[in-house]
Amino acid sequence: MKSLLLFFSSFLILVSSLAAQPLNVLFIAADDLRNDLGCYGHPQVKTPNLDRLAQRGLVFNKAYCQQAVCNPSRASIMTGKRLDALRVWDLPTHFRTRAPDAITLPQHFKKSGYFTQNIGKIFHNWIHEVQGDPVSWSVPAVMHFASHGTDKAEVAGELPPSSAKDVKCECRDVPDEAYFDGRVAKLAVEALEQRKAKAEPFFLAVGFWKPHSPFNAPKKYWDMYRREDIAMPKNPEWPQDAPRIAWHNSREILGEGKKARKVTEENIREIRHGYLANISYMDAQIGKVLDALDRLKLADSTVIVFWSDHGYHLGEQTLFAKTSNFELDARVPMIIATPQMKTAGQRTEALAELMDLYPTLADLCALPKPTGTDGVSLVPVLADPAATVREAALTQHPRPAYYNSEPDKTPSHMGYTLRSATHRYTEWRDWKTGQTTARELYDHTTDPDETRNVAGHEDQKAVVNQHAALLERMKPIVVPGWKPVLP
Repeated sequence: MKSLLLFFSSFLILVSSLAAQPLNVLFIAADDLRNDLGCYGHPQVKTPNLDRLAQRGLVFNKAYCQQAVCNPSRASIMTGKRLDALRVWDLPTHFRTRAPDAITLPQHFKKSGYFTQNIGKIFHNWIHEVQGDPVSWSVPAVMHFASHGTDKAEVAGELPPSSAKDVKCECRDVPDEAYFDGRVAKLAVEALEQRKAKAEPFFLAVGFWKPHSPFNAPKKYWDMYRREDIAMPKNPEWPQDAPRIAWHNSREILGEGKKARKVTEENIREIRHGYLANISYMDAQIGKVLDALDRLKLADSTVIVFWSDHGYHLGEQTLFAKTSNFELDARVPMIIATPQMKTAGQRTEALAELMDLYPTLADLCALPKPTGTDGVSLVPVLADPAATVREAALTQHPRPAYYNSEPDKTPSHMGYTLRSATHRYTEWRDWKTGQTTARELYDHTTDPDETRNVAGHEDQKAVVNQHAALLERMKPIVVPGWKPVLP
């Protein structure tokens, strides 16, 4: 009882101290940044600015996305809703076509008197008729609506040549602002300077486009790593006894159909090198924004959040890019930093989902409790990193991975995967009947790289049943025979 009272006391102290004055929010997003071993992207990566942000905040070692592809993940984050509630599982479907009256996270702040602004990629980009979500912002969003393929180097004068060989890589000796993220950082700094002179609190969303492919960071970021030191995937083989429905064709990197390619060790090493360079490039841009926040003396009145929409494969488990239900795709980096944070510099093993950011930020900024959201507030964990608010984190992905490009535009299955403190458990459910046709179980206490599916092992029956019951309590929904309505 004493420990419980101490916990609630620290919780109330945190919330009351933060609510003494309106707090700003700096909401920083990355694209396709995976979380390896508590690092930000890869054990070899160099991220001095994310490292210093981690020192002023709490790092969530076990944060997970709702689906490992951009549009559904971001729709869930920004509405605080589970994907089966939104009915968004693909790239083309804008969440407003399914939930026209949803109040987004920035909308909630806007309705509470905040100035809300979007610079860079926050909602999904380029494929929708609606560009982002205009009603979420006080001013029109900028640099938010484009494709990654259009992020080509722009310089005055002659464009320096690229020394890269792989078709997904580019290495040119150009300045940071030649690419999207350098310009996003510049605009974000200017926005902070403008907000400094204003009286109302702000919610500034800064969405970086990296480390998403193409791997085209400026040359100086490639030069931070030696190619010969780049580690190759330590688990490149398909997991033992894993059902084939868990696989996808890695089309983002390898192409598909007649355009599909095989990659050599040289290709893979260059891609992994380029991924690290992209992360360090993005990290440098984050540093510019953090420097401006400190220079303008806004840090003491601003909550800073950093997140990525999902993880990424770089040749592990035979896969590249995202769209799986494995740990590398589902797990994401997440840091929350508040002013005068007593737990700054610590890490937590508490399970969290990205959609938890919505109620968490509402709590931290003393806004009305959002309605119609499925996330849970992480404020108790911010006060006590040993606290827990979830039994498990739920991620999901349909098959085919990009089913909206298939002729009938309907999934054959939906894969639901739970990450508990010790295991990852997945059920593949038939879209028409809702019946489970395949299961996966990976024991993270002995197999953190998910190399063996032990769901069929007799000695794991009790663990499978325990996780299956937990999945049912979290109430995922498959709508038999449901046909998506295309925008």
